Amino acid sequence: MQLVAKVLTVSNAVAAGEREDGSGPALTARLMSAGFAVVERRVVADDSAVVAKTIGEMALGFRGLIVTTGGTGFAPTDMTPEATRVVLEREAPGLAEGMRGANPLGRLSRGVAGTIGEALVINTPGSPAGAVEHLDAVLDVLPHALELLAGGRPH
Repeated sequence: MQLVAKVLTVSNAVAAGEREDGSGPALTARLMSAGFAVVERRVVADDSAVVAKTIGEMALGFRGLIVTTGGTGFAPTDMTPEATRVVLEREAPGLAEGMRGANPLGRLSRGVAGTIGEALVINTPGSPAGAVEHLDAVLDVLPHALELLAGGRPH
């Protein structure tokens, strides 16, 4: 099974061109080093409706991993988990819990994980180091999760 991924950066400053996206490229590099083909990257502003719509569009007919970065903290504009829940069909709390256990600051992340069709969505923090660290916390189980999601049999 080919491992494919898409990356969505959620940030007002990056979307407005006021700041360079550090976490999207960091996630892309890490995914590629783990054998994933990153087939799409997008940037959107911190807007719940836009984030939900974009995740839904990215998942449509897609069999693979969608990683979001940004909008998982406590700032008033951090609404990525809420937007993600709008479009998820099933949550995967074990993945979110695993990512939060990556380091002590991970407990401040409100990110969620779950499925839309045959796409697996995970929310990571907006800092490049935090995003990669949260991804690394679950990277070992993602190929198996994607195989099962695509109809594979459990081992």
